[in-house]
Amino acid sequence: MVLAGTDTSSNTIEFAMAEVMNKPEVMQKAQQELDAVVGKHNIVEESHNHKLPYLQAVMKETLRLHPVVPLLIPHSPTKTCTVGGYTIPKGSQVFVNVWAIHKDPCNWENPLEFDPNRFLDSKWDYSGRDFTYLPFRSGKRICIGIAMAERMVLPQGEEQDFSEKFGLALKKEVPLVAIPTPMLSDPALYE
Repeated sequence: MVLAGTDTSSNTIEFAMAEVMNKPEVMQKAQQELDAVVGKHNIVEESHNHKLPYLQAVMKETLRLHPVVPLLIPHSPTKTCTVGGYTIPKGSQVFVNVWAIHKDPCNWENPLEFDPNRFLDSKWDYSGRDFTYLPFRSGKRICIGIAMAERMVLPQGEEQDFSEKFGLALKKEVPLVAIPTPMLSDPALYE
């Protein structure tokens, strides 16, 4: 269970970094928010989280566009039922395709575009009450790692490849390559 959490967390961070590096205006807005709330003389602490709505929106949009688990664990009805006009026989294996739900133009305007602003004006939650956004499943079987998940410059001339590699956890097919640049005023803060 812990291994699944670390794999999905690192994959999400990699997708978030790739998306932000691909959209300089998003990176600039996130950096401005961090500078205003945290400053260049401090490091980000958990107490800053509630004061960083744009950064939270970046993570929510990353989870929408690149859900860590694209197909939820199958469920099986205990009796024959009808859902959305479809008859589901007792004992059938039913998969929820979160990847498709999160990219459905009936649910999302410009669904393939990375736009954190879509999460700024509304109260999106991870609880699964709105079935258009299910990054952590829903109901009684919601991901136990949700609390951990909520806390968390391209080389010259290169473009990001957002091809996805499907598996139990969604990954970037081509790993992210990034060159870190110092942002804090004091190098000792990196130690």
